[in-house]
Amino acid sequence: MTILVTGAAGFIGCNFVRLALENNYRVVVLDKLTYAGHRENLIGIEDNPHYLGLVEGDIENPTLVSNLLEKYSVNAIVNFAAESHVDRSIEDPGVFVRTNVFGTFNLLHCAELYWRKLTQQKNKFRFVQISTDEVFGSLGDEGKFSEQTPYKPNSPYSASKASGDHFVRAWYETYGLPTITTNCSNNYGPFQFPEKLIPHMIHCALSDMPLPVYGNGKNVRDWIHVSDHCRGIMLALENGVPGETYCFGGNAEKTNLEVVHTICNTLNQLVPRADGRSYLDQITFVEDRKGHDWRYAIDDTKVEKSLGYKRKWNFEDGITSTIQWYLENKTWKDAVLKSKI
Repeated sequence: MTILVTGAAGFIGCNFVRLALENNYRVVVLDKLTYAGHRENLIGIEDNPHYLGLVEGDIENPTLVSNLLEKYSVNAIVNFAAESHVDRSIEDPGVFVRTNVFGTFNLLHCAELYWRKLTQQKNKFRFVQISTDEVFGSLGDEGKFSEQTPYKPNSPYSASKASGDHFVRAWYETYGLPTITTNCSNNYGPFQFPEKLIPHMIHCALSDMPLPVYGNGKNVRDWIHVSDHCRGIMLALENGVPGETYCFGGNAEKTNLEVVHTICNTLNQLVPRADGRSYLDQITFVEDRKGHDWRYAIDDTKVEKSLGYKRKWNFEDGITSTIQWYLENKTWKDAVLKSKI
């Protein structure tokens, strides 16, 4: 089986590619290599006989996408390609619309034309859309998002992802294209670009910089280790029902301040500061983000029952492992930090 993985030079995508190769799938990667996508994220897999290579290009290019589907006789598309940082979407929403809406539309259009021409294994073709819990909006102090939660996006980022997801649903309902959508809570782990909370705090702490925490730091997020998320995506690809949506959570709700405290305390143990001070002293509270959603959390009962999904990581062990990975991969850090954070 051959999978076209878009956006796979980014954080979650590159981790999924490694999992797919471990499971003996043939994989071809399409990535625009923007600031958050790096060839370095795919180092170490070049000699795998099932890795068909990285194609630098845009998912908005219909000729390129169609040619790749035909050339590699693709059996599935897993779409990670997205602009994903809320702060950047507030500053420049247009690029989010182009990638997350028009790009998704183009992938769907090309996939549908290709799928209609298939004569063998047509019923096994899948288009998997990787979405986010942010499309559901914001929770109060109780309850969790699930597959039945209505969409209610609050940021330009989440609005663009919601729009792309609606196109995915429409291509299933209107054209019959076998699509699956997955939603997840906040990911963390190896290869995450240092604009996101956890790697950004690790970088700032080790660079003796302030650790900027929005507002009072009490906004809540549910955290899932990227390897757990990728295993969930693989289950959805292999066993999911076309037209269905599957939500993956980490069962690890933490306030932003709790996350930063965990990072600081772990660093205090692994790499104590030379001056003996705690990394906690670097915490600085800054003006809150515009439209900052209060709380996210996911109920993943459906995937546990229907797909047999089980998490392997708890938050504390996952954070320690993630920090150790960043400490041990200085070459990777130096390469990606040349980009503008």
